[in-house]
Amino acid sequence: MHRLSRRSVSAILRNAATRYRPLSSTFPLDHHASGQSDTTNRWCSVLTTGGSNAIGGTKLFNMKNEPVGGRRFESTAAASDASAPPAEKFEYQAEVSRLMDLIVNSLYSNKDVFLRELISNASDALDKLRFLSVTDTQLLKDGVDLDIRIQADKDNGIITITDSGIGMTRQELVDCLGTIAQSGTAKFLKALKESKDAGADSNLIGQFGVGFYSAFLVSERVEVSTKSPKSDKQYVWEGEANSSSYTIREETDPAKLIPRGTRLTLYLKHDDKGYAHPERIQKLVKNYSLFVSFPIYTWQEKGYTKEVEVDEDPAEASKDEQDGKTEKKKKTKTVVERYWDWELTNETQPIWLRNPKEVTTEEYNEFYKKTFNEYLEPLASSHFTTEGEVEFRSILYVPSIAATGKDDIVNPKTKNIRLYVKRVFISDDFDGELFPRYLSFIKGVVDSNDLPLNVSREILQESRIVRIMRKRLVRKAFDMILGITMSEDKDDYVKFWENFGKHIKLGCIEDRENHKRIAPLLRFFSSQSEEDMISLDEYVENMKPEQKDIYYIAADSVASARNTPFLEKLIEKDIEVLFLVDPIDEVAIQNLKSYKEKNFVDISKEDLDLGDKNEEKEKEIKQEFGQTCDWIKKRLGDRVASVQVSNRLSTSPCVLASGKFGWSANMERLMKAQTVGDPSSLEFMRSRRVFEINPEHPIIKTLNAVCKSNPNDEEALRAIDLLYDTALISSGFTPESPAQLGGKIYEMMNMALLGKWGASADGFQQQVNPVPETVEAEVIEPAEAGSKK
Repeated sequence: MHRLSRRSVSAILRNAATRYRPLSSTFPLDHHASGQSDTTNRWCSVLTTGGSNAIGGTKLFNMKNEPVGGRRFESTAAASDASAPPAEKFEYQAEVSRLMDLIVNSLYSNKDVFLRELISNASDALDKLRFLSVTDTQLLKDGVDLDIRIQADKDNGIITITDSGIGMTRQELVDCLGTIAQSGTAKFLKALKESKDAGADSNLIGQFGVGFYSAFLVSERVEVSTKSPKSDKQYVWEGEANSSSYTIREETDPAKLIPRGTRLTLYLKHDDKGYAHPERIQKLVKNYSLFVSFPIYTWQEKGYTKEVEVDEDPAEASKDEQDGKTEKKKKTKTVVERYWDWELTNETQPIWLRNPKEVTTEEYNEFYKKTFNEYLEPLASSHFTTEGEVEFRSILYVPSIAATGKDDIVNPKTKNIRLYVKRVFISDDFDGELFPRYLSFIKGVVDSNDLPLNVSREILQESRIVRIMRKRLVRKAFDMILGITMSEDKDDYVKFWENFGKHIKLGCIEDRENHKRIAPLLRFFSSQSEEDMISLDEYVENMKPEQKDIYYIAADSVASARNTPFLEKLIEKDIEVLFLVDPIDEVAIQNLKSYKEKNFVDISKEDLDLGDKNEEKEKEIKQEFGQTCDWIKKRLGDRVASVQVSNRLSTSPCVLASGKFGWSANMERLMKAQTVGDPSSLEFMRSRRVFEINPEHPIIKTLNAVCKSNPNDEEALRAIDLLYDTALISSGFTPESPAQLGGKIYEMMNMALLGKWGASADGFQQQVNPVPETVEAEVIEPAEAGSKK
């Protein structure tokens, strides 16, 4: 802190009107030791550049009353040297009208939930009354049934929700409805927790203190009339959507008095009056609050049929008199008599809260059909309760047929899982929070008291509880599917695999943690089972004693896989090979890597080991055909990585194997078909190709002889090109130039035909030529005879 001399002070004071202004006492610069701010004006330099105008109404420093030498002047240049003043604490202030606007327009994404929130509040009020009445029986002295009643007036756009719960006193109205985010339920739960008698029943829904204000989603005005057993008077709370204030008055109209509880009257906005239709109210109750533990009655129009007399037509009456009929039968017609009455809309005991031993299969199937609008019975169901870190109840189903009209395998938002929290429906729109994408076909309900929700109770928050719940649900789903595999009716799993096999294979790619559960569920065709699919367990059981790996070949069909040259030696050895004919199969198996310590091996890749290597024989063959392999490699150039003697061929002359770490022929074909494929990555992943020759085949033996005698023979070199192109096709690859390949085949056909039929054709021609000469001689003789005439 700098001290200023008297001369400096005098200079400052001469310009005080233009350079200095007093700070208001509301922003003190200094504090006394007691912590109170100095209420006298203090002068502080503004330090503005250039000329600044004097602040109007500024009082100049009084030289007579305040001695200059005894004062201390502070400038901003010295502010950094001063010790920081102690921080002041302030309370947050909320602009109520803005907060209401946020609640109404931003908190809830769907207007339909307003009724769910209000019914949940009514349910909490009834729960509180039931709990408190255990110790205070006087609370139920009015004898009113514990229920919720909803009446809709579609003509005037009014909805009335009445409960016979605990009600509110005048002070509770101020505390709960006059303070946003003040939850009476939260206070009650806290009191329960602190009470020694806690734990009796704390299944209350509301906790955020904003559920009531969801009424303003559809209402322009809300009226709350409430009567508490603790009070002799009934009070009315009124508030409007666009207002920051509310009113509370005592109810004086005898017609509107209620014995106990709360009545909410919603005066709907013009655009939302459609909610006041009784049918729509009933639909919302059944969707969101079907399993609230108290009965919910809705005011519905009903009808019954009865017979009424019809006035007889005068013309027919006179006709009957003329006919002389004495006995006339009165004519009647059937009419529907309309009336209004209360109708029970919800079911107070959900099926998942019942003991599984007491629920029949028919009841499970009926609940499934009703909840998910299905007409076929499910393949399997699972009813379970989990306890421990997370407690929840659930019923899961495996549908008997896949959904049509949409590809669920790429759309996890299938609305197949209905989430309830404390029996109140929350949402069925999830993006993989409860089930992974590959199990999105599973249908069911989940009910928990522990789930963390956002304030609107529409979205699950990411938390450890959700992860634990997801893990347990997935485990139960696998147990249910495994039960289908062990069913006495084998067709059940065949039907399941036809509908959801692709989903299970997708699990091999997306869920490494559950590979051990997914692998036993997989099914494939094989070289020994082309009609019926087999499991990996069945394959392992059929393996040869010396077989170490599980062999597979990927192709576009069973016929293509069966005829591939890669199979020749394995079929001779009676080794079973899996046929992967679904586009997703190869990727799934590559992600699975092994099963029961047996590695998956692609027989179309290089360095295939069948476990029958004879090093001495291989050495001899390499010495015999080593030069030929180099000769063929020189001819093919960069088209192949190497040329090797094959140990997998028996009848074919050659084959083109894929690189060990590159794409197979099948994968290359699939990637080429991708509409957004990257050509550069395609070229990179195509990797190396190995040209393998069969030393036992006559063509290779002939080429081996040509290589040693005349390696520059053009026809032999062209034969190598044709062998390569043919191996491309037989190995599953696409030839680079089909037209050029066709020309080579035609040329070879022509050479073959000439070689076999050319000499015969010449000989035939030589035999045919003398015949015309003999004929000519025979023709001449009659001419000579004719000349004699």
